[in-house]
Amino acid sequence: MQQRGFTLIELLLGLIISSILANLAVPGFKNLLESQQRHSAAQSLAGGLRYARTEAIARNQAVVIHALDEDWGQGWRVIVDLSGRGHLDDTNPVLLERQDSGQVPVVGNGPLKNQVRFSGLGEPVFSGGGFRAGTVHVCARDQAESRLQVVLAPSGRISLRSERAEQALCRSDSGTRAVKAASEPAAPWAWRR
Repeated sequence: MQQRGFTLIELLLGLIISSILANLAVPGFKNLLESQQRHSAAQSLAGGLRYARTEAIARNQAVVIHALDEDWGQGWRVIVDLSGRGHLDDTNPVLLERQDSGQVPVVGNGPLKNQVRFSGLGEPVFSGGGFRAGTVHVCARDQAESRLQVVLAPSGRISLRSERAEQALCRSDSGTRAVKAASEPAAPWAWRR
């Protein structure tokens, strides 16, 4: 009776081919996963901004959406600004909160660096008045490139754009270097002058 099966060489060849195919597929899968995480973060933030604006209009009261721990990538919180101090006042009621892993870099330009205040008319304003508009960039992890943008117009309209563009704000080390340099004491030889 003749046995059917695979030889050791055939099994090894099959393992080698399957490992080569797996190595080719992993980077593509990783890119797909990162892309999905970026889209989820951008849609979540755009939805949060829309919710905050809607609540401000419905309540005819100032509503603030702010980044958790000063980082949009960590998530955001929507509060009714009863005291006028925004997220600095813990007694302001929280309407909605979304926490994220922080794996996706999300940075806002000057006016949207870490918070947005909507007036009772649904217009984005600074705490002292004046219209606010800007862009929050959802960045690539390994490049200084903005992949998605959440754009806030002076009218309060929120749009989501998917334009790939080089963005200095997306550099992970540019902001931390400036903060470190400002917080470190001067060299001892500088004190003696």
